[in-house]
Amino acid sequence: MLSNVPISAIRAFEAAARTGSFRDAANELHLTPSAVSHAIRKLEDTLRTVLFERSARAVRLTPAGENLMRHTGAAFDQLRRGLEEVAARGPQLVRVHSAPSFAAQWLTPRLAQFLAAHPKLEVRLAASTDYARFSNDDFDVDIVYGPPRAEGVEIVPLPEETVTPLCSRKLAKSIKKPIDLLDQTLIRSDVKQVQWHQWFAANGLEAPAIHGMRFDRSFLAIATAAEGLGVALESTLLAERELASGRLVAPLAGRATDIRYVGHRLIYPRASRQRSAVRAFADWIVAQLGGEASLSSQ
Repeated sequence: MLSNVPISAIRAFEAAARTGSFRDAANELHLTPSAVSHAIRKLEDTLRTVLFERSARAVRLTPAGENLMRHTGAAFDQLRRGLEEVAARGPQLVRVHSAPSFAAQWLTPRLAQFLAAHPKLEVRLAASTDYARFSNDDFDVDIVYGPPRAEGVEIVPLPEETVTPLCSRKLAKSIKKPIDLLDQTLIRSDVKQVQWHQWFAANGLEAPAIHGMRFDRSFLAIATAAEGLGVALESTLLAERELASGRLVAPLAGRATDIRYVGHRLIYPRASRQRSAVRAFADWIVAQLGGEASLSSQ
């Protein structure tokens, strides 16, 4: 029986079963959706069973397909691990996608430390607000801002971040209590999950109408505040270099209620769980942040 089944058909089946889509499987395998569909149809004819329930919008594994995927998925995982072990004799590449502000403010300044600790690894980093699509195998890891949208991934919530007003030392001299912010230029970061109205509400005040500077990236708001052009409501994690250097200060530290929340999460496909390079990168980030990050599945 096995000699009658082309490995290309099994590969098409595994990709379609894992992604839940003939189109995504085709993109991953650099084929057309019709070619994937044809290969799976031939496999079904050879096995004399139906592996997928097909509809206009999606495909779903039948019980026979689920049974085959349990064996096929495990076999491909073993194959991937074997290839990685052989390839590990040379530098291993970790392909990282990240939310832009986390990449610019926290990750990039520390990459030298990671590479020094793991001399056999290389890192390719891309940053955008789009989520990484693991189905096309472009990335190994994604550091997302906000709730992850991908399915079939491991999720490592990074430690809580503190969001507080930040400004230059000069501006801080006139900010002694929360109400003093009403007389300041407030810098807004549009994509931030924590906004000024939430901070004012937490401190018993009604938020003013905010006019002036608005940005779509936290790193731009942080840079503008460091130039003394206003007060930004930002994460002390993302602004830690500016805080350490004194370019920014938290004028109301200990004198106001700050907001704490989990802003970022590290995710990677379950199939990557055994990849030593991915594990090393994930473990390093958690250790750097000093958090008790826990693993969950989605």
